Amino acid sequence: MFMQIGKGRQMNPMTPEEKISYVGRLLFERRLTDFCGGNISLLVDDRIYITPRYSGSKQHWNVDPDTIVSAPIHSDEILEHPDFSREGKAHLEVYRTFPEAGAVIHAHPFYVLPFCAASKPIAPVLEATEKFGVIETVPYAPAHSRELAENIKNGLKGKEAHITRHAAALLLPKHGIFVVSKDLFACLDAVERINWNAWCILAQKSIP
Repeated sequence: MFMQIGKGRQMNPMTPEEKISYVGRLLFERRLTDFCGGNISLLVDDRIYITPRYSGSKQHWNVDPDTIVSAPIHSDEILEHPDFSREGKAHLEVYRTFPEAGAVIHAHPFYVLPFCAASKPIAPVLEATEKFGVIETVPYAPAHSRELAENIKNGLKGKEAHITRHAAALLLPKHGIFVVSKDLFACLDAVERINWNAWCILAQKSIP
């Protein structure tokens, strides 16, 4: 992606850190996540880049690119970083299991959270979300746990074509949504489409 600075002129492409920071602001501004948490990561040339711990509560999703945590994907050194997000274990599990994956967004979208609270899947009711199929829930496991990372990995098995085509998504009971794509902006697009789809399901109950 390029940032426009004037007609016919472009700046250099965003760095991975800048891209993650930009997406984080969009997620928060569009009520696709909250101060409570969430994570954004990218895989670039066998190196993972991920938002730091407390990106919401301390940085209010105006994430300083210099605080993005990064390390080689095939080593465990990132686990020792003091700012590594506790939910980052699931991101590592996904990248190491699915070669199709290039980006992950875990978020708390406003209209998706009721489905997470009820552990109910989200059926596609809009043409724009048919490509994702039914957004299923994974078995409950506590936040930040190794068990949750395993449940996410198992829930994505068989959805590799979704990751390549646009994105694969899962609901985490009592928690939020987990979306995987080959591209970060496709990932962001999927989060918003699914959120509006969830709103349409909820809103239909008020239509005579």
